[in-house]
Amino acid sequence: MKLLEDLNWRYATKRMNGELVPQAKLDNILEAIRLSASSMGFQPYNVIVVEDFETRKKIQPAAFNQPQIVEGSHLLIFAAWDPLCEEQVDNYIQNIASERGVGLDTLESFSQSIKNMIKSRTAEENFQWAARQAYIALGTGLVAASAERVDSTPMEGFNPAALDELLGLKEKGLRSVALLALGYRDENADYLAKAKKVRRSKESFFITVA
Repeated sequence: MKLLEDLNWRYATKRMNGELVPQAKLDNILEAIRLSASSMGFQPYNVIVVEDFETRKKIQPAAFNQPQIVEGSHLLIFAAWDPLCEEQVDNYIQNIASERGVGLDTLESFSQSIKNMIKSRTAEENFQWAARQAYIALGTGLVAASAERVDSTPMEGFNPAALDELLGLKEKGLRSVALLALGYRDENADYLAKAKKVRRSKESFFITVA
């Protein structure tokens, strides 16, 4: 299974060589992220694609100066919606109706169920739910990058408040939750580049309920 080969090949790359990811490969990774699983298909987050070096250089201090921010080709910022509101639901339902060629009345029950869920939670609970949806997409991005033989580094090690202020995300109704650097490994500088991949054994990892 090629996917298993891809996953064995990938690792959280520590140093990158500055080589640009070809546009076709980047497009495939982004499309995989767009098609990622999401609860109710709602996708309550955005992905900000940062290629500009100077912008990434400004972001780097907020990410504790991790080198992949500037050594990589692109930086993806997964930002959850905050707050969630009925207008977002209406836009989503309208998109379904348009894409599937169905009447809005046929989606009323579905629409109301999403709105009721949002109303039943606090703003912070809604944000945490939206953030978990973004993490699903992050995982899809990691797998897609490995399939394209593009190196990647998922990052939680950054200051979300500082990054949000730098990019004006609050004004856009967004809060950053995770980063994904894309690029190509620097095998001479990265001590993990040739290290054996280590994961728990399947015997200790899986619990079977018969």
